[in-house]
Parts: sequence; structure tokens; C-alpha cells
Amino acid sequence: MSPHHFADAAPAAPSTVLVLGARGRFGLAAVRAFAQAGWQVVAQVRPGAQGVPAIPGVWWLQADVHNAAALAAQAHGAQVVVHALNPAYTHKAWRDEAPALMDAAIAVARQLRATLMLPGNVYNYGQGMPAVLYEGTPQQPTTPMGAMRVQLEQRLHAATRDGVMRAVVLRAGNFFGSGTGSWLDQAIAKDLPQGRVTWPGPQQAVTPWAYLPDLAAAVVQVAHHRHRLAPFDCLQFAGHAVTAQPWLDALGDEAVARGWLPAGGTLRVRALPWPLLSLAGLAVPTLAALASMRYLWTTPHQLDNSRLCALIGPEPHTPFAQAVHQSLDDMGWPRRVAVRTVSA
Repeated sequence: MSPHHFADAAPAAPSTVLVLGARGRFGLAAVRAFAQAGWQVVAQVRPGAQGVPAIPGVWWLQADVHNAAALAAQAHGAQVVVHALNPAYTHKAWRDEAPALMDAAIAVARQLRATLMLPGNVYNYGQGMPAVLYEGTPQQPTTPMGAMRVQLEQRLHAATRDGVMRAVVLRAGNFFGSGTGSWLDQAIAKDLPQGRVTWPGPQQAVTPWAYLPDLAAAVVQVAHHRHRLAPFDCLQFAGHAVTAQPWLDALGDEAVARGWLPAGGTLRVRALPWPLLSLAGLAVPTLAALASMRYLWTTPHQLDNSRLCALIGPEPHTPFAQAVHQSLDDMGWPRRVAVRTVSA
């Protein structure tokens, strides 16, 4: 059977992971990272999904995530479940769908008696968060999505109390890389081919960024060491904690290399028009949800990863310029164009 064949049942293996929502950006990054590390991967997608990539060691499984018994039977032997399911980015979708998706992930993890792994974010901490976030930093969310993230993690914690399953939250900052659908392609670098960048906050504010292949590699390493953790545990992925300047430097270099900016040219930088975004949010729910997160750009913050490093060693860390370069490639933009001739 070819690796990309939709399987009716996945064979048991010494190390098997079930990735729920395997076609999403984080889900696919996790599929690739686990497969590269030698795990047998059961990659769940919704019924009717088409065009899955052929990846050695990956069994693509069309299945309803809410049918825990059937899904667990087909993923028999999986010791780890990755929760990569996400509703649409609106307050209503998160309120209506996120709890049911968490319950579905918990249900299949309990059926498998597995460890459920969840990528967390910083929404939990709210507008008054300190400059450095630790696992024990009080969670005081100030947005509907932040409150929902806290509730979901509490629900996950409660599910581990009887010893049937374990769970790990790996918290990270803004995702980038592995395709489209992030702040990078939707706002910051949207106009890079025209020599323009849009920055959402004060340029001197430090914010954390998680390059998805690095985050996924860290998830794999945590999975390998999961039995050294508490039945419910939370770790933090530092990623790249940077101001705007490294982004502007890397994006400027990429714009020159791709022929969008002359050598020695300077990117034009504009501020994101938050009032217009808020106004548009009255009609477009996704923009309303984005507008509510403005504080993440105006409040400097970064994640302390001491506990993660104590568990797995140095955090997977692609150099920033290289990560930006690969991210633009992943967005489908041309890597190189004809070199321009400059007279002496």
C-alpha cells in the first residue's frame, strides 16, 4: 500500500502518533516531524479530503473526529495524540466549536490511553501580562479567545485526573512557516513584492515567534520524553523573541534577492491601521477577532523555555534569516529571479 493511501486501519508500531487535523499548518508540520523522526504516523483528515501529500511512514485516514471509538480502533496502538484541530478564527466559531473539538480529542486519547499534546498560545495571559512569561505566570485573559483557551486547558487538565490519559501543552508565540494563513503572509509581508511591509505594533516591542518546523520538532522530542512529565504538564517554546528590526532586515534581504527591491534599497514600512480593522470587524467576524488581539503587538513579551530545555536539551532553532527565507518559499513565492546588472 502506498504511503499516501487512505487507510482503513493503521498497523501498530513501537512508536505511533495520531495527528488530528493533519492538513492544517501545524498539523502537517507535526506529521512531517514525527515521520522524519521514525514514528508511524496516523494522519486524520475530514471525510472527503483530497490531495494529501505522499510522506513515507504516514497513513492518511479519512475519519470523523467526533467518532472516538471508530477513530481509536483505526489508530490502534497510538501512544500519542496531537490536537491540531482549529475552528475558523472568529469569536463565535471558537465559542461554538472549540469545546467540542477538545472533547473529541480527549475522547480518542482516553480510548487509546495515550498522551494528548496541544499547541498552546499566549492568549491565556491577557493584556496585563509581564515581559517574561513562565509556566506559573497567572493567566488573566482579557479577550473571548483568551478565556476560551484557558477553559480548554482546564478541561484537558481535568481529563487527566483519573489516570486514563496524560496531556502536555506546549505554549508558543505567533506561528510562521509551513504555508499560508499567518500574520506573515496575511499582513506583514503581503505587499513585499511591491517593496512594502506592514508592521502591527511598535517596532521596538519584543514578540515571540514560533517557526513551525522547529515547534513540531520540539513536540516530537517532548513526546519522546513524555513519561518524565506530570500527568498534566505545560511547557513553553521560546522560538524567536524579536522586535520588528530582525524582520525588516530579513525581509529586506529577501526582497532584494527575489528582485523586488534594488540592491541597497529600503523597504517602506507602514503601521497596521487598527481603527480601520476594528471598523471592518463590525461586518467581518474574523477581523473583529484579530482586532481584539492588538495588545499582543503593543505589550512586549517572550516565553521562558527553561523547563522545556531541561527536558529535551537545546530547543530546535532554525536561524531566523533562514526561517524567514523558507517561509517565503512555503508561501509559493519565487526563490530567485534573474540577477540585475549594475554598472560600476
